[in-house]
Amino acid sequence: MILIPAIDLKNNKAVRLIQGDFKQETIYSNDPLSLAKVFEKSGATHLHIVDLNGAEDGKMIHESTIKKIVDETNLSLEVGGGIRSLERVKKLLDLGVTEVIVGSIAVEDPDLLEDMIKLYPSRIIVSIDAKDGYVLTRGWQQTSRQKVITFAKMLENIGIKKIVYTDISKDGMLEGPNFKDYALLLKETNLKIIASGGVTSLDDIIRLNQMGLYGAIIGKALYEQKIDLKEALSCLQKGSYLA
Repeated sequence: MILIPAIDLKNNKAVRLIQGDFKQETIYSNDPLSLAKVFEKSGATHLHIVDLNGAEDGKMIHESTIKKIVDETNLSLEVGGGIRSLERVKKLLDLGVTEVIVGSIAVEDPDLLEDMIKLYPSRIIVSIDAKDGYVLTRGWQQTSRQKVITFAKMLENIGIKKIVYTDISKDGMLEGPNFKDYALLLKETNLKIIASGGVTSLDDIIRLNQMGLYGAIIGKALYEQKIDLKEALSCLQKGSYLA
């Protein structure tokens, strides 16, 4: 399983929100590039970036920050937040981003999603952000009528291979992931699943790995020093915990 540190960008700073509430933010770094370098030095190979400005208002203001991370590290970047057009996807990929994460448009415009898959078949990840079994859109501000499992199966049918799944009731709460939802997604689909939200301890990481998830994103637990990234990566690499 891949461990993926997260940097949420807002106004070119690294922040964390509680349950997606833009009014509840904590600034953890004024220098996201330096933070990315710290993660890389600890052994990370991947980085998850969410553009919160993009998610909130659709504006893309972090191109230079993302480009610096691409140019000055060897991290593989997956970037999401407000990506609702082919032009935005192309712009991010041209910056050197490895994979682009889309959310709202997967619900609101499945035809556009299919166009993205056709143009960039191995570079589109869909983020399923959920609460009470339903998919949320527009930076977690709107609840759709799409049920999570039905939606995930639809994505698989049109060619999506990988999803990020977040139960937003767990995000930023340091209470552990929603293992039940991950087990159901693994049972009902063949998607590569990246866990997001609530990964709080080494035990959480071990359990997700044993379940057979593709990856796990860790954010607040790193910043609050609940998880030591180097220790967690070492634990996974030893093999005794590998799924």
